Amino acid sequence: MANEVEQTLIEPLFQALQKERFVTIATIDHETGGPNVSAISWIYAPSEKRLYFAVDNRSRIVQNIQKNPLVVITLIANESTYSISGKAHVKIEKMEGVPLKLALVEIEITEVRDVMFYGAKISVEPKYEKTYDAQAAAKLDNQVMTALRNA
Repeated sequence: MANEVEQTLIEPLFQALQKERFVTIATIDHETGGPNVSAISWIYAPSEKRLYFAVDNRSRIVQNIQKNPLVVITLIANESTYSISGKAHVKIEKMEGVPLKLALVEIEITEVRDVMFYGAKISVEPKYEKTYDAQAAAKLDNQVMTALRNA
């Protein structure tokens, strides 16, 4: 059913965000003032009211959030598409235990909206593959997700 609005993550979304997952993040571009959309996968929900994600600390995402904290995460899960709005800030400039210079960004959720168009459901969720060394990718993913869980 479309257009349901919540203030926190519903249980199926919270569960979906307990592991690495494909999502998009929309920020306000710090130079143009227009929308900026990026795909990320290192995201984790420590509670129904907050999200953590990791991104290169030189990323345009970080620059955009520092100028304007309003963000939207788009998540495809639970047979639907959800818009998760909130205010973001850099919680940790450089995450420990990770070989890359990654920032940990925290989002305080203000609204969760089912934005799937009427009369439809998602029958197959997006899948992705890492295109570099599979063993190195798995090791890095494990390090980043462990750091997110322990933050």
